[in-house]
Amino acid sequence: MKIAVGLSGGVDSSVSALLLKEQGHEVVGITMKLWRGQYSGGPRDACFGAGEAEDIAQAEAFAKAIGIDYRVYDVSADYDRTIITYFRETYLSGRTPNPCVFCNATMKFGLLPRLAQESGLAFDKFATGHYARVERRGDRWAILRAKDLAKDQSYFLYRLSQEQLARHIFPMGELTKGEVREIARARGLLAADKPDSQDFYSGDTNELIGAPERPGNVVDSTGRVLAKHTGFWHFTIGQRKGLGIGGAGEPYYVIDLNACRNEVVVGRADEAVRTSLEVTDMNWVSIAPTDEPIPCRVKVRSAGKLVPATLTSGRCEFPSGIAGVAPGQSAVFYGAESEELLCGGVIR
Repeated sequence: MKIAVGLSGGVDSSVSALLLKEQGHEVVGITMKLWRGQYSGGPRDACFGAGEAEDIAQAEAFAKAIGIDYRVYDVSADYDRTIITYFRETYLSGRTPNPCVFCNATMKFGLLPRLAQESGLAFDKFATGHYARVERRGDRWAILRAKDLAKDQSYFLYRLSQEQLARHIFPMGELTKGEVREIARARGLLAADKPDSQDFYSGDTNELIGAPERPGNVVDSTGRVLAKHTGFWHFTIGQRKGLGIGGAGEPYYVIDLNACRNEVVVGRADEAVRTSLEVTDMNWVSIAPTDEPIPCRVKVRSAGKLVPATLTSGRCEFPSGIAGVAPGQSAVFYGAESEELLCGGVIR
């Protein structure tokens, strides 16, 4: 089988390519070029940043070392037009974006393999270094959480279509991060101890938003002015530090962002807790769409805990409560007693 592997220069994608080659597959490495130097970029610890050239050089050197073909596709203009524009517009509307989720669906699992095929590169499957599993369940492809739950990345994959899942392989799904690094060390890979990317952008995100300062008020839930700010987009739901509110006592958290009034609304811990949410733009993964109540577990941020819930026609209820539910972020739903990713959507 011929498999195209998305190479980033990191240990996970490198080990994915190496294992597939050792299994006897014909492997080719492909990489997205995202960076055009239009921003400062910050430290080299993200997938979008000034360190991309070095990452590509490392991926190319790795491909040469293990004897596989390697190609780079410049998608920087598309990335800026889609992901950066989405990021900017979402923040300026008072919501919190989730760029990695949308990049995976539209760019990494969409545009990249399509460009590779259009360039004449024929392959049977596409693989990445994501920690997740995919299985055929009846008439649908299902995403399951990875064996290494501490590294599980299924949350970021909920927007993948059935067509994308049908052609995808996740070699990291049955391995732990420790096992992956040990494999890399045993094979002498330079990426064996390379740190993981920490976010989608390593610089100042205000640079991507590009909005001029707009002074406004930080208010409590009654409308009482507590402090000033220079733009509501500098804050996120659930934020505790950097609110500019002095004094001792119980801390405040951001509980709402009012774009129309340029207000940051804060509240005490109990005011930050929600027991329900609504989702839009749903994508159904392991199960077919239904309006029937679904007992499940919900995760409202990538590093958040799974919370018992019930999903009914786009409305999710979780009596135990969740703090920091942010419109614009993704709510992803898993089986009540299984590792299946059922569906997901954007918090409204």
